[in-house]
Amino acid sequence: MSSRPSIDDVTPATVAAVRRTLDGRWHTLRDEIRSREDFAELRVDPATGVEAYRAAVWDMLGRLAADGHAVHGFPTAVGGRGDIGGSVVSFEMLAFADLSLQVKSGVQWGLFGGAIQALGNPEQHARWLPAVMDLTLPGCFAMTETGHGSDVQSVHTTATYDPDTREFVVDTPTESARKDYIGNAARDGRMAAVFVQLYSKGERHGVHAVLVPLRDDDGNVLPGVEITDDGHKEGLNGVDNGRLAFHGVRVPRENLLDRHGSVAEDGTYSSSIESENRRFFTMLGALVRGRVSVSGSAVGAASLAQTIAVRYGEARRQFAAPGGDEEITVLDYLAHQRKLLPGLARTYALRFAQNELVEMLHDIQTTREAGGDVDEKRQRELESRAAGTKALTTWHATATIQACREACGGQGYLSENRLGQLRADTDVFTTFEGDNTVLLQLVAKGLISGYADDFGNLDTLGTVRFVADQVLDTVAERTSLRQLAERLRAVGPGGEDDVRERSWQVKLLDDREEHTLDGLVRRLRPARDKGISAERQFAIFNSAQDHLLRAARAHLDGLVLDAFVRGIDTCVDPSARALLEKVCDLYALSLIEEDKGWFLEHGRISAARSKAITAEVNRLCLELRPHARALVDAFGIPEEWIGAPIATGAEQRRQDEARAHAASLV
Repeated sequence: MSSRPSIDDVTPATVAAVRRTLDGRWHTLRDEIRSREDFAELRVDPATGVEAYRAAVWDMLGRLAADGHAVHGFPTAVGGRGDIGGSVVSFEMLAFADLSLQVKSGVQWGLFGGAIQALGNPEQHARWLPAVMDLTLPGCFAMTETGHGSDVQSVHTTATYDPDTREFVVDTPTESARKDYIGNAARDGRMAAVFVQLYSKGERHGVHAVLVPLRDDDGNVLPGVEITDDGHKEGLNGVDNGRLAFHGVRVPRENLLDRHGSVAEDGTYSSSIESENRRFFTMLGALVRGRVSVSGSAVGAASLAQTIAVRYGEARRQFAAPGGDEEITVLDYLAHQRKLLPGLARTYALRFAQNELVEMLHDIQTTREAGGDVDEKRQRELESRAAGTKALTTWHATATIQACREACGGQGYLSENRLGQLRADTDVFTTFEGDNTVLLQLVAKGLISGYADDFGNLDTLGTVRFVADQVLDTVAERTSLRQLAERLRAVGPGGEDDVRERSWQVKLLDDREEHTLDGLVRRLRPARDKGISAERQFAIFNSAQDHLLRAARAHLDGLVLDAFVRGIDTCVDPSARALLEKVCDLYALSLIEEDKGWFLEHGRISAARSKAITAEVNRLCLELRPHARALVDAFGIPEEWIGAPIATGAEQRRQDEARAHAASLV
């Protein structure tokens, strides 16, 4: 067995230390938000009708604006705090209130305001951002089109410059070019940041963003603007999603967000970035904050669901124990532990990964806002991590909330206990701010094309040709766990016989990533022959997509485990550290168990070792069972925010009454 210290009694001080570690760099801000006495009021009964729900969320958004909730990430020059990481953290915390409110706030301040901040010039910041922050200018982020969701570079909406009037003419040429699923569009938005193909002097200059007014001050739709309501959705019905189309809408030249490309009065286009592809990817990179925010929201929603389910599992009893009259607490059953605790360990792991992602975002964008130089490689790493982490966290939230609903039985199906609403509201997270499968392909493309000097100039076939020419040994150097494995080897030799030995866990996952990347390159290598047709090259790439996704997933698993280990290193409390080490063991071993078919097929583990891993996951569940409540309490969700009767003592009271009634019958 491992020589790690055992867990003593977990005290409130231990829980506080774990919470402090999980809260990370912005722990003070998290505590500040937790202290809000009115936070529990920022939630709407899910049975509320759509129109009433939208009105209620709008009113709550106004309360947040009045309280200064929106100012964190905006520049100090316009009244903000200049705290980009703080803006993401404050958004994350809204996951514990109402997810419609959270998404609505994200549209207003993260997407619409964020587009102006990231893509606009200082004069545009001064003109519009104060009104964005105080909600006098409610807006939309109009990127997605009916026919172009993930393929943003191919949007069909156009903005054509007219030098005679010094205006852009915005048009929706086809039905598939309608901007669709646009938050704030159906009811409240007065202006939209519209992503268009920009034309001037008869030439196309690629995708840019133009601010287009939608409604006047009285809420009337402006001429040439067509708005329709997306209607009732499976969740998030407090958000007024709608469709936008534009028919010859004219906007002033100054409405072009021109940080990366501008049009002079005579129609001359200029940009500091010559390549259209590089310009496009630079623009998207500046908007990565929305993807990071969705990832944090998913972790928050999973944390809330697990808090409800674990609390219920500790109170709910079922079937009498042999030799006694007392019924067994359901969380004492291994099957129930298996349902909840490995997922809880993964939430911990993803929280640490999310913390690192927010720190990276904050440092890079703060440097850029201050006019400093940002290393392009570091920016690409941020974009890749944001894409991959968002995919992992949102898939995890979907699976976790469903598992928690099932773990709570019929009580979990009641609307009052929030799990059904959490499930419905977060379901779309897997496809907005980027479809998860597409995002994993972006991660994999970054892995295999990251050696290129010019990331933006590699299309799909260029990537295939580039990868085919690489030396396989250089691919192995890019594995996400290589540095951690070397660090652990420096600490001590480790014990290969103990599956809880961190160095063994890391080596196994690192080997999987290296082998998967190596195999991917080999599958793509036939495309190196430039004499074959483009159709054949695409067929080679398409046939390897399963391998591409597996490579991305293996890489991300390594990043998350690495983040977990680094997070534990920041914990100074011995008891909290010992608890976190055990949770990390459960995460790593359940990850290996989940993919043990691969490890067996490739000879990385024996059948006996496979069985030992499963036995150790069971043992870890039993060891962590007494601390399950402490682990969810460490999420730091205030009691009045939880809002589910089964998690706030109601179930315990029912159980006590049942036992008292049974005793009276004896």
